[in-house]
Amino acid sequence: MDTVSLTGKELAAAINADTKQRAAARAEAGAAPRLALIVANDDPASAWYVNSLRKAAERLGIACDTVDLGADATADTIRAELAARSADRATDGIMLQTPLPAGITLEDVSSAIAATKDVDGVSPLSLGLLASGLDGFVAATSEAVVELLKHHEIPLSGRHVAVVGRSNVVGKPLAQLLLAENATVTICHSRTTDLPAVTSAADVVVAAAGRIGLVTGKHVREGAVVIDVGTNEAADGSIVGDVDADSVRGKAAALSPVPGGIGPVTTALLMRHVVVAAEKAAN
Repeated sequence: MDTVSLTGKELAAAINADTKQRAAARAEAGAAPRLALIVANDDPASAWYVNSLRKAAERLGIACDTVDLGADATADTIRAELAARSADRATDGIMLQTPLPAGITLEDVSSAIAATKDVDGVSPLSLGLLASGLDGFVAATSEAVVELLKHHEIPLSGRHVAVVGRSNVVGKPLAQLLLAENATVTICHSRTTDLPAVTSAADVVVAAAGRIGLVTGKHVREGAVVIDVGTNEAADGSIVGDVDADSVRGKAAALSPVPGGIGPVTTALLMRHVVVAAEKAAN
């Protein structure tokens, strides 16, 4: 079987073109959209990602402030910065970059982000709005999975989707988005008994656990669609996913590549969220 590559570059380009046009309209109205990236670590991979976000914002006409609180920042310091940015009328979107300092979790501090500016949908309020089917920002990575499937005309209604990973930033919000598309959803995690038996029964498998090569050919039934959300650094410094792509190709009908699949769509959606937040603030 030929496995189709579900690339995200074309979709990301279309989203970015729309975002750039809308950002320009806001700038002409007197206020370019502004994103605040809050960082509290000294992680090289995080620094690379923050820099890539800043460049993406600038290309689209979005102002971007990077606030480095340092790897020894306290939870109180982080919350105070998030609260200050939430109250700042010039800031439209806020993103808190992970990892956070030792002993601090996203759940400890994310509630300080105003839901109207929580462009990556990480706060408890944003997650609650999503679960309730109400308007709010959704975690961009989760949204990217659904948008990529739609872009490649892969139906979800009535289909069984197995999501491997239950994080608040991917697995759980993705499950809510898939339910809204009328899919039947199974969330798998580290204590799932016989993972291959569960995932191989699904029409679509989404790997989002943060473990290199976790999903292999034995986890996928013939003709299934596989979405790889993983972005892991391999021993040689390259970026690889959660799927053992070589063992899945030829068995799956389609597979999203890493890099070039979910990643560019996630960034594009995050930037679109910033512009949407700016538009709502102006109305």
